[in-house]
Amino acid sequence: MNHARLTSLEAGQTIVFGGDRTTQVSAELAEAFVDGDRLVVVQEDGSLLRIPAAEHALVESAVSSALAGFAALANVSDEAITEFFDRFADLLEDDVVFAAIATANAADVEGARARGRSTTRLELGSSMRADMAAGLRVWRDSDGGRNDTVASHEHDGWSVEALRAPLGVVGFVFEGRPNVFADACGVIRSGNAVVFRIGSDALGTARAIVEHALLPALIACGLPPDVVQLVDSPQRSAGHALFADGRLALAVARGSGSAVAQLGAVASQSGVPVSLHGTGGAWMLVGEHGALDDVRHAVEHSLDRKVCNTLNCIAVVREREAEVVPVVLEALTAAAGRRGANGRLHVVAGSESSVPGDWFDTFVPIERAEGSVLEAKASVLDEAGLAMEWEWEDSPELTLVVVDDLEEAIRLFNTYSPHFVASLISDDPAEHDRCWASIDAPFVGNGFTRWVDGQYALDKPELGLSNWQGGRMLGRGGILSGDGVHTVRYRATVTDPSTRR
Repeated sequence: MNHARLTSLEAGQTIVFGGDRTTQVSAELAEAFVDGDRLVVVQEDGSLLRIPAAEHALVESAVSSALAGFAALANVSDEAITEFFDRFADLLEDDVVFAAIATANAADVEGARARGRSTTRLELGSSMRADMAAGLRVWRDSDGGRNDTVASHEHDGWSVEALRAPLGVVGFVFEGRPNVFADACGVIRSGNAVVFRIGSDALGTARAIVEHALLPALIACGLPPDVVQLVDSPQRSAGHALFADGRLALAVARGSGSAVAQLGAVASQSGVPVSLHGTGGAWMLVGEHGALDDVRHAVEHSLDRKVCNTLNCIAVVREREAEVVPVVLEALTAAAGRRGANGRLHVVAGSESSVPGDWFDTFVPIERAEGSVLEAKASVLDEAGLAMEWEWEDSPELTLVVVDDLEEAIRLFNTYSPHFVASLISDDPAEHDRCWASIDAPFVGNGFTRWVDGQYALDKPELGLSNWQGGRMLGRGGILSGDGVHTVRYRATVTDPSTRR
């Protein structure tokens, strides 16, 4: 069989994908591709991803180093790992140490703003700094569970124990969120190694955290420095290279949208188990018996900032639209006012009559990543627009749809949502039972949607949240935490040497 190496591409060259479809090499790709580069063909849609030789070498080296660190970590005590998390937190709280990190972060924020990029999750302020340190101390105080006995089976003359064991190297790709460093280091607690690839917006911050806090903490506590690796590249192709490395035990992508979905496809076709954040955007359903004050509080407190569990769509039963929709609009306005901005409403066609007409005619400043933009307070979109996740800065955005009944609201959720977070505002236990039984979501509640978070809900720093867009998960929940990154090994003990089958 001929296994000739790919050294060049030609414009118009046919590439087979998916078993029965083809795509063509663009002139731009053909010109850029040189000997030593890699080509990843995404089997889902035929996307052609070029991985430059330099990026491939950088990732290959990082994963190799992490594998060595993983092997060495097996001989490190749990006490040393505990000390590492405490030391890492202490360094982040040290004002002298943090000054260098803050300077790097300020430069990152300034650069992102100059490029018209969102900075809401990039700024490493006092609150994020405190949360990072608190998260690290949660890992300090937790039991990693290495070699814990899961089950045991006794037989005549011998026995078998099922023991928890580390997975190996976990690869993380995440956007400009410095706090993920603290979250994802949780995999060390259970004996795993980690390779990070952070978005270009936050790369300077990441370098500073590694240099001034993470690496010194590892060294001071006797952990192998290789156990944590930062892929020091701003190129997206570095993320593709990382997720295409079959030596990873798990690939985790934090973020949302098509880029994350593409990373997941690359990992899956490379044989790497993947945990995708996927798209977020929570839904709220207002039933026939929901109290108005409950609606007001739930909506306002679900729009305090834009993250994955922020309220994105609200469905109101037609029987109550006259009393409920004005409360929804008040809560949207109040949430925006807390941020010194205006709210933005999207109304599904057919539901316009529930919203005052002047909302569609009034234009107000809406805060976008590129700056303030004059837009209508409300506009109409078709039903398919329920699938749109709004990415906002300081102006909360919300889609409203009026439905005939709770069953229609659930049907719309199951059709258009990311199958992620659903909240039903109702005083009727029967409505909650119907919703729980029928709605296709891993996270279901009866109030504000922002509770969906590992550290907030489970007192464990969160590595990632998974929705059900790609199907329900096997054997674990939608909140991925450090102590959940493990496998099971089996150890047999023969007490009677004459035992045989």
